[in-house]
Amino acid sequence: MGIKTSIIGVSGYTGLELVKLLLRHTQFELNSVYASENHTDIATLHPCLKDIVKIPVLEPNIKHITENCELVFLALPHQKAMEYAKALLEKGLKVVDLSADYRLSLEKYEEYYCPHLDKENLKNAVYGLPEYNRAQISKTNLVANPGCYPTASLLGILPFVSYLDSNQTLYIDAKSGVSGAGKKLVQTSHFVTINENLFAYSPISHRHSPEINEQLKKISKTTFNTLFVPHLIPLTRGMLVSVYARLQEEINPLEILKERYKDEPFIRVRENCVQIKNVAGTHFCDVYAKADGKDLFITTAIDNLLRGASSQALANANLMFGLEESMGLPQIAYAP
Repeated sequence: MGIKTSIIGVSGYTGLELVKLLLRHTQFELNSVYASENHTDIATLHPCLKDIVKIPVLEPNIKHITENCELVFLALPHQKAMEYAKALLEKGLKVVDLSADYRLSLEKYEEYYCPHLDKENLKNAVYGLPEYNRAQISKTNLVANPGCYPTASLLGILPFVSYLDSNQTLYIDAKSGVSGAGKKLVQTSHFVTINENLFAYSPISHRHSPEINEQLKKISKTTFNTLFVPHLIPLTRGMLVSVYARLQEEINPLEILKERYKDEPFIRVRENCVQIKNVAGTHFCDVYAKADGKDLFITTAIDNLLRGASSQALANANLMFGLEESMGLPQIAYAP
């Protein structure tokens, strides 16, 4: 018997990706899925799963979940996730939360989101970026799975923090496929709006900006000012981040990346600019950097639904249960 696992919030894109990953996992046994709407079977909710898996989609019930599971993935909107996390943690379950509810300090969370309902667990949550928090993740019962933009940004910036001029602003230009906006129908994600189009949204004030700033400070012990501008591009999935920074001294950026990530199997240091096509469908983060004197350019690419959400959640769960981190993580890109 495997480790009994549940997903709450299975109706969205990240919930579907989790189902696909867990069906191929050798240790986690997906035994129940939940959604607040569409109480039917999983193949009716997600027709791509027809004749692959038969499992009912239930209304979330804490008693049922805690009696039948050891691990729960919360693929829910912010605020809703912490309502479930608190009850699940009280029963001793391990929780990976894909929402923003446990990623930020209390002050920043309430400034950018809403009043927090679980301050005690917020203090104990571990930010789930394995390359930098692996030891802490392996010891916790609650992982705050990073956002997609922060994942791509931090993995590019962090190797260089000791070389950067902290008095200069970090400019982060980020572009994401439309799936990052979720299933909810909004005008900006309509076909006629996004097709053959590209535009910025929530410039400077995006909620992922404080997440990037807080984690840069926490991990590097240095305070940076960032200017973060996300863009929506006419792709289903994938994310490209470009960072512009000022160095304290001249360096060889590729040598620094190769040294920092030489033991990280899911970080690929490229010799040329990265491309979304090479990472779509995988857990990889591709990274490249180039310097001109003291000017530094960094660029990363990830799959926003996988490395930016569901496969990173699975990597964190693997670590929480003492399994091989790479177990079940996708490695073959959707190419061509």
